[in-house]
Amino acid sequence: MTVQNSVWLATASMPQYDALDTDLNADVLIVGGGVIGLTTALFLQQDGADVILLEAGRIGARTSGNTTGKVTSQHGAIYASLLDRHGRDTAQQYAAANQAAVEDVADLVRRLNIECELSRTPSFVYTTESADLRRESEVAAQLGLPAQLTDSAELALPLAATAVVRFDNQVQLHPSRYLAGLASAFSQAGGRVFEHSRVTEVRDEADGVEAATERGCGVRASHTILATLLPIGSVGGYFARTRPNQSHGIAVRLPVDAPAGMAISVDERVRSTRPWPGGGPTGLIVVGGDHETGDQTDTDAAYQGLVDWVGSLWNVSVQPEYRWSAQDYSTPDLLPYVGKAPGSPVLVATGMHKWGLSNGTVAAGILCDTVLGRDNPWSSLYDAGRIGDAHAVAQLVKDNLKVGKEFATGHARRILGVGMDHVEVGEGGLYDGDEHTVGAYRDHDGALHTVVPVCTHLGCPLHWNQADTTWDCNCHGSRFTPDGAILDGPAMAPLAKPED
Repeated sequence: MTVQNSVWLATASMPQYDALDTDLNADVLIVGGGVIGLTTALFLQQDGADVILLEAGRIGARTSGNTTGKVTSQHGAIYASLLDRHGRDTAQQYAAANQAAVEDVADLVRRLNIECELSRTPSFVYTTESADLRRESEVAAQLGLPAQLTDSAELALPLAATAVVRFDNQVQLHPSRYLAGLASAFSQAGGRVFEHSRVTEVRDEADGVEAATERGCGVRASHTILATLLPIGSVGGYFARTRPNQSHGIAVRLPVDAPAGMAISVDERVRSTRPWPGGGPTGLIVVGGDHETGDQTDTDAAYQGLVDWVGSLWNVSVQPEYRWSAQDYSTPDLLPYVGKAPGSPVLVATGMHKWGLSNGTVAAGILCDTVLGRDNPWSSLYDAGRIGDAHAVAQLVKDNLKVGKEFATGHARRILGVGMDHVEVGEGGLYDGDEHTVGAYRDHDGALHTVVPVCTHLGCPLHWNQADTTWDCNCHGSRFTPDGAILDGPAMAPLAKPED
């Protein structure tokens, strides 16, 4: 039987913390308990700041706990694109920043004695089509990265790769156990963590920022960092400057030993693989099925595509032991936004392009240095206030035209039934209510869950994600449970109920 949960979250013991139940003060407030929030909190606390971290649910339970667990400077075939679009200096900075992050993570694991299955391994990028990886290899090597062109045999996947680039001495780990170690180290250093404490508002005050939570309590701090997947609400306008992307993962056991290295394709159907130590020598993680959040009607097909791919390569029928999805945001110029949000008193970090363990560690260093008034070598590269080049502006226009179309036409989605009696067990979607369209899902115990299928961020229509049993917004990536609770922002309020 396949478990619908991240293999990492299912096999880690995470520390637990109380919810915020009183007003507090701190030097720094960090909102978000993923890799960026926890790493930044630890850095600042160890540097003498008094830090409070607020997490809406459980620490590490969303994107950071659903990552592939790769810590690498090998980000697909990005370096030739960065060179062509931004020039050598920018490409060089990005390469150096992310290679430094690989070593920073390894050093944190060593210093904090975190048991997280860390191992050093090559990271491969390959194509079975016609991508120009020879140039990618040459550019990456010229930028000082440990990259070289190699052959398909070294990749150790049973497929016909036409080109392969190997990055040496990269890192893979158990991300949830790593996050648990960061959280424990932060608490031991005197930091304060509060879970189940969703921030619903941030207000600029004379002596800093005050953040209010849905429970009515708040934190006043001299500095506030939004280390959420996307800054909440309309902060910085990042909802209009990024696009939400979802990918899917499975954990399987092969009939033979799994390939030892990490690998990712740059073909139209991206496939990312790495060993799964918990599954023994035959354990393998496969991630792919990428699509914009809320933009795929049959999400079960994304998982089945991964299963079929494994079956075709190893000529075997496999049943995943775990399956899960993850969401991240991309930016139009390929670079994350980290630093001071325009028109806001807060600092932000978003747009990690699915490379959050490395880019997020870089972001943590930038945020820490910004708070402490220190220079950081990468802060201008990740400038959170930049507009971007002409290509980025054109992409933003295209993306927001799509959002406008989704808002205008998305409410006319296919109605599955003419009443709640038509909702079968395990089925969800849009149904005709007495007066309005209702979003409904009947769980496997037979209980019916209904919501108004309109995102509480900016009123976009929601799409039912059958595979993950979530309501997803294609406009800006907010996601909700069948009962309407927020899973991912920028939405700050749960879905309304039809009877409300």
